[in-house]
Amino acid sequence: QVQLVESGGGLVQAGGSLRLSCAASGRTVSSYGMGWFRQAPGKEREFVAAIRMSSGYIRYADSLEGRFTISRDNAKNTVYLQMNSLKPDDTAVYYCAANRYGTPATVSSSYNYWGQGTQVTVSS
Repeated sequence: QVQLVESGGGLVQAGGSLRLSCAASGRTVSSYGMGWFRQAPGKEREFVAAIRMSSGYIRYADSLEGRFTISRDNAKNTVYLQMNSLKPDDTAVYYCAANRYGTPATVSSSYNYWGQGTQVTVSS
């Protein structure tokens, strides 16, 4: 079993930045695919970014316009999401997820483990 704990969310003004962290425990995730998803009130959960922990291969949602950066630290069993130039539309609960087969998937059903989420609120 893998446990995932997100942190780093909060309230920020539009144009600001936040860095989310996702710490994994239970087993090493260095061979996993790790993803970030978000869910705004009344909307479906959507893909944000994903990384293959072994190689660093990365995928992003097209809608991000280059504002977000995913990274990993295998020594710390942690994945990060740096979010810059935040907009009110980025307001959502952000979830971290792990795929045991190493796939940096863009669909939520491909992930085996999920964190509880961290709230990000961007004020205008």
